[in-house]
Amino acid sequence: MLALTVAIGAVGTLGLSGCASGPQVQVEMDRSVDFSQYRTFAFVSPLGTDRSGYQTLVSGQLKASAQRELEARGLRYDASAPQLLVNFNASLSEKLRVSPGPSYGIGYYGYRGGLYAPWPYYRDMNSVSQYTEGTLNIDVVDAARKQMVWEGVVTGTVAAHLSPEQAETAISRALAAAFVKFPVAPIAAVAPAATKAP
Repeated sequence: MLALTVAIGAVGTLGLSGCASGPQVQVEMDRSVDFSQYRTFAFVSPLGTDRSGYQTLVSGQLKASAQRELEARGLRYDASAPQLLVNFNASLSEKLRVSPGPSYGIGYYGYRGGLYAPWPYYRDMNSVSQYTEGTLNIDVVDAARKQMVWEGVVTGTVAAHLSPEQAETAISRALAAAFVKFPVAPIAAVAPAATKAP
């Protein structure tokens, strides 16, 4: 499971968990923009994940992960003259999950095996559970035009009680999953040519 820690007001730190393949990631972008023109970036201040005039630990972790992803794509952090500004926001919403109960002929314990029909009570039994869904938005803005040019949205089920180390790893993985869909690919490391001995 992949988890991403988000701080929502006074609730504290929660984990955003997706399935084994990772959280759901969707992106929107301005397709008229040539993203290769951008060379520098910085972060919006205050970030959407900051609270009451101070930077949260989660904001710091999000910034570190985003900086790593953008620098891997050849961009340089420059707080004085950024061409791109990055912002984050996190939100929670309550959801209901309905799971079908035992099918006709199986019964409550499964021992009937289709040999005969169970009581109607067993046929119609469904399981309903409530869960919390968390959404992280990553906004990338053209600083000169004050126009968003790319947005990554990471969505998953929220779970609590991650250790600080687990939270940091989870944030890094979630940001990496989002930036896989960024229009500029990471710069491939070029291995030095092997030198032949004389």
